[in-house]
Amino acid sequence: MNFELLIFNLTNPTLLFFLLGMLAKFLKSDLEVPAASKSFIALYLLFSIGFNGGTELAATGITGEIVKSLIFGFGLACLVPIYAFFILRIKLNSYNAGAIAASYGSVSAVTFVTAVAFLEMNHLKFGGEMVAVMASMEFPAIIMGLLLMNLFPSDKNEIGKERIQWGSTLKHSLTNGSVLMILGSLIIGFVSDSNQTAGIKHFTSDIFKGFLAIFLLDMGMVAASRIKAFKQQGYFILIFAILLPLFNGSMVAYVSQFITDNQGNRLIFSILAASASYIAVPAAMRMVAPKADPGIYIPMALGVTFPFNITIGMPIFFQIIQ
Repeated sequence: MNFELLIFNLTNPTLLFFLLGMLAKFLKSDLEVPAASKSFIALYLLFSIGFNGGTELAATGITGEIVKSLIFGFGLACLVPIYAFFILRIKLNSYNAGAIAASYGSVSAVTFVTAVAFLEMNHLKFGGEMVAVMASMEFPAIIMGLLLMNLFPSDKNEIGKERIQWGSTLKHSLTNGSVLMILGSLIIGFVSDSNQTAGIKHFTSDIFKGFLAIFLLDMGMVAASRIKAFKQQGYFILIFAILLPLFNGSMVAYVSQFITDNQGNRLIFSILAASASYIAVPAAMRMVAPKADPGIYIPMALGVTFPFNITIGMPIFFQIIQ
């Protein structure tokens, strides 16, 4: 591995703010980002990526490669939960295994945002279609997780006892805030007049990294608070939360060469395969699978997988791609 690339990533100012947030939590500092500001910054980041992705997509048009990319992303979201579920069933019941499998088959919008910043630092561009790929990977993973819970219950007497509301689950997956914001912004960017979009470039692009730094500061504090939850869960889920993303990201970093030649797109594919949802999937699971313990799958995604991906995972995947 190229350790210069790892050091380059670890000296990224936005990532250093993430580490500062973790340090603040460990030191029990009173540093915090106001709740209203957190919500605004999160919306801004999703808006910026979606809008810029839409304008990029409008410039390139819909091609065969874009269609292949969408199919590939959808396939990943369906495949990853399957083998993740059966690995997890070694130690966990079907509810927790299904919820975790759905989380790791789905994607993290925040990890996607950080990957975009990583590409910018390395002077690489990615296609606007990758925003649509990310949005399309949310709901298939949730559906697969619920299917696996239903088909392979821990107790065979549980079969059919709990009725899954497929319609409301699908609706929730497609209309949750992060998916709706980024997909809506993508469409608006796609249909907007290019001359008028240039007029708001200072807002859509120039201040992006500054907002990302403050957002990651807060995410660092949240991630540090979640790490403590592993004390009661043992090493199995800790190892899983590192090795599965490493396997997924590395595998996709290699396989993606058959889908696209764009290195930026390939890194985005890798980080989407390696990331785990800690917003959309937990929200859906609380509604349709209340027996799954959020004290397991949220800390796994946010306390371990997210920090691993943005510090070590991305340089590894990028090295494989290169």
